[in-house]
Amino acid sequence: MSFLEPLAFVFAAAIPVVIVFYLLKRRRTVRLVSSTLLWQKFLAETQANAPFQRLRNNWLLLLQLLVLLLVILAVARPIFRGTQRPGAFRVLVLDASASMLSTDVAPNRFEVARQEALKWIDGLRDGERMVVLTAGANAEVRQSATDDKALLRRAVQAARPTEAPTRLLDALKLARTLAESQGGVTAAAPPEIHLFSDGALPALPEFANENLPLVYHKIGVRGHNAGLVRLDVRANPDNPAQRAVFAAVTNPGTNELAGTVDLLLDGRNVETRNLTLPPTNTVPLVFVADQPRDGVFTVRLNVSDDLAADNEARVVSLLPHPIQVLLVTRGNVYLERALRATPNVVLTIAGTLPSAPQPPPDIVVLDDITPPSPPRANLLAIHVTDPQWFTETTAVKDPPVLDWKRNHPVLRHVNFDNVELLEAYGVKGATWGVTLVESPNTPLMLAGELGNQRLIWVGFDVLKSTWPLRLSFPIFIGNAVEWLNPAAVNAAQYVVPTGQPFRLPLNSPVTEARVTRPDSTSVAVTLGANAREVVFADTALHGQYRLQAGSNDVTFVVNLMDPAESDTMPREELPFGKYTVGAAGKARQANVETWRWLALAGLGLLLFEWWYYHKRTV
Repeated sequence: MSFLEPLAFVFAAAIPVVIVFYLLKRRRTVRLVSSTLLWQKFLAETQANAPFQRLRNNWLLLLQLLVLLLVILAVARPIFRGTQRPGAFRVLVLDASASMLSTDVAPNRFEVARQEALKWIDGLRDGERMVVLTAGANAEVRQSATDDKALLRRAVQAARPTEAPTRLLDALKLARTLAESQGGVTAAAPPEIHLFSDGALPALPEFANENLPLVYHKIGVRGHNAGLVRLDVRANPDNPAQRAVFAAVTNPGTNELAGTVDLLLDGRNVETRNLTLPPTNTVPLVFVADQPRDGVFTVRLNVSDDLAADNEARVVSLLPHPIQVLLVTRGNVYLERALRATPNVVLTIAGTLPSAPQPPPDIVVLDDITPPSPPRANLLAIHVTDPQWFTETTAVKDPPVLDWKRNHPVLRHVNFDNVELLEAYGVKGATWGVTLVESPNTPLMLAGELGNQRLIWVGFDVLKSTWPLRLSFPIFIGNAVEWLNPAAVNAAQYVVPTGQPFRLPLNSPVTEARVTRPDSTSVAVTLGANAREVVFADTALHGQYRLQAGSNDVTFVVNLMDPAESDTMPREELPFGKYTVGAAGKARQANVETWRWLALAGLGLLLFEWWYYHKRTV
């Protein structure tokens, strides 16, 4: 133990003064009495209080000396140095993601993490510096490197949790950079990164081979939560006049949960059903509802759990309109039948691509015909190449199908088992899209955006394969039309994950937009004179938003729907790799001050002394 203010022991000179007061003879009033027979006790006290005689046992004196000693120790500010290795530079990272709003610890995990971080700031020694980061929707520096405790405490107290998935990867990369550049690395005082989190995050293989100087402070005691992890709306296959709402609810915990789930359209309850969630399972739900106009479907989960942010999700539902599809082909009966069987498709067939097709198509399908220039509409290109798409094109004979991306919307329920191909294009340099189907040496199918155009590229002639004979072929065509449909693209842009910006293209420039948030607060967005879109990034709160910009008045929704955040079980270890997986624990803090407890004990003894004195004199 050591003292931050050793000069305070000068006040110990007051201890003899207290004792002298008890040695002084009391001033007494002289009274004449006829006899001292009844005043023997009075005479004894007078003799005992004579100056410089030995003191009798006196509890009041002992209590007052003890109170004075505690006050002196509190002013001297004693500290206890822990066994933790000293660190001249520390980076405090507060996890501000949605799972930190869990209420398994009071009032929630983020507040507990905040208090833990403040304790580390209180233990800061002279010459040491700290940085405060938050990892919520974005990694943010709340306070740059400083040794000022007041600034550090203010930064931690001003931090707020979000309802967004954690961006812990970005925060740790930033913390590592700060630790290396400002903290330095020495054998005596290496930098440290202190993470206050529940560990609800995906694996981070980027740190697998790095000796990250990480100290993990586990926050939370249990995982008791259920949440919505998927929500989608489409036309009902059995009745296109109705809408089918698909949802998925997960229960990552080990206990069964029960409750109800509500479906609402524009705030009006459509259906309520009971729901039982088995442990460690995800339950799919399908609702069917009439929809007379464009609106917002809300699925609300009513269950007693620790996290409310994932118990509600919304989706903007736009009524389907006829899809104008132009098929440019030499003749492909399989493709034609698949397109005609797709709901809401109005099909036009041509042998060549018209210069100005009427009506203007929403989707163009090129079947083994390469036009002089690609169309501007969303495009399904089958066995067609273009220099704008690829830097190199070759021919590949009998390419095998190695794997395909089953979780992409275009390949939902599509299977390529036993599909044989006669030939395909081998391409390179397709940076605009993701590979959906791959062969050992080349992608066989790509999907992505090129400028403002959505494009699905199929690198083989379907008529020179066995694919049209499989059930998966018409399923693929239906998925492709749905993904390329401009109306579906527009509906998708109105559904935003928490923490991600919402973008609205503008037909004409405006100087200001106004957004009403789910908590009814209004935010003004200032735009440049030539701005062609509105970008609103303050989407850390889930719910329904309304944006007004000139003649534009749109509604968009923000949802959490993140399985990692819904799994609120605190992690004992972080999945950072071989060299950085550490067990959760709270290291003993260095420089723990105890003056507050000493001052509180002194106050308590002072009150007891006051009570004891009055008890004796009454």
